Amino acid sequence: MVQRESWATRAGFILAAAGSAVGLGNIWRFPFLTAESGGAAFLVAYLLLVVGVGLPLMLAEFVIGRRSHRNVVGAFEELGRSNWRFIGGLGALAGFVILSYYSVVGGWVLQYIIASVTGAYTSDPAAYFESASVGANAIAFDAVFMAFVAGIVLFGVRDGLERAAKFMIPSVIVLLVILAGYGATLEGAAEGYAFYLSPDFSTLFGDALALLPDAAGQAFFTLSLGMGVMVTYASYLGEDRSLLNDSLIILVVDTSIALLAGLAIFPFLFSQGVDPGTGGPGTVFVALGTAFAEFPAGQVVGTVFYVALFLAALTSAFSILEVIVAYVTETFGVDRKPATLGLSVVIFLIGIPTATDLTYLTAYDVLANQVLLIGGGLLLAIFVGWAYAGDAVEEFRTGMRGGDALSTVWIWLLRVPIVLILLYVLYFGVQAAAEAILAAL
Repeated sequence: MVQRESWATRAGFILAAAGSAVGLGNIWRFPFLTAESGGAAFLVAYLLLVVGVGLPLMLAEFVIGRRSHRNVVGAFEELGRSNWRFIGGLGALAGFVILSYYSVVGGWVLQYIIASVTGAYTSDPAAYFESASVGANAIAFDAVFMAFVAGIVLFGVRDGLERAAKFMIPSVIVLLVILAGYGATLEGAAEGYAFYLSPDFSTLFGDALALLPDAAGQAFFTLSLGMGVMVTYASYLGEDRSLLNDSLIILVVDTSIALLAGLAIFPFLFSQGVDPGTGGPGTVFVALGTAFAEFPAGQVVGTVFYVALFLAALTSAFSILEVIVAYVTETFGVDRKPATLGLSVVIFLIGIPTATDLTYLTAYDVLANQVLLIGGGLLLAIFVGWAYAGDAVEEFRTGMRGGDALSTVWIWLLRVPIVLILLYVLYFGVQAAAEAILAAL
């Protein structure tokens, strides 16, 4: 059996886990979903789901990972629950699907870094995005992005994932703070803040059920839940840490960066009169490209923004690849290098359709976020809450003082309200995925 690695430091684990959560979901996906769903009303729904559903499920993944010290599929076998290992398989499948199109978007980011330096998108941002997002360029830069991701995973847990996260996450925070500070000086920033931070409670309460599917999918995507990342990362942990404390830190870091990204992006859009609801998945490229083209220092600001986006994208991408690599190396005894390279090629090939037609990317995104991740989270809540509750509570309390009342609340959250919420979300997610897939065919 391949010898397992472990994190060198607690900070390394927290930054790597936060890095997985802090990715394209925070800076690419979050702003356009917020804009399309009415701004601050969506933000409130998202924050409630992050705390009420995301935190308990992150703890569930951490419990399984640390208890088993195995990969996302092998964890259930190690825990003596082999008949539940399909949950891990579903998570690995979700990772495959997500990374296949995530890497395409990562390729867009690379193109926009270059275009920001050269000013290539300033004359016609919409036309530039159309040429960059599909076709030969999209496929080529998808391959380049996957090469970056594979290169990090090749070095393993300590020398690859942990070392990269320790550099990338602080860098993303610093760059976003600079951008948000600059955005605050722009005329029109107040309108951007109002759109983003002042919820219309009549809209929130009137459309609460309609907001749930997208908000839940975003919460899962941005926290890397349901795809086995947190199970895998926790499997490299020792026994002396409070999983609740670590989860809270990761949640705060991830949510703070998501909020910070909005504080940077919406002032840019409103300062130039750009409708934040335009562009869909291309919002941070078309709409922001339009805004950057009008700034006196637009090329510099654009370069800084897309570099931050690239670093964030990498931290999530290598965490997803690590899930699949860990499964293959531990289950089949394959060395890390051939496993990483082989899986990267397969993921790249699966993602090619999304680099040729954006309707495929939309279909992949809806299927992954509203079906695979939500379905995986639902099954995980049932497993931990009902089939593994006693051992799960024991693991939850390890590394913390007391915790009896907290563990009871945690288990019952998983057992009833979270299961009911995710059943509701999954129902509409299946419908949305069916429509998106049919549209792509």
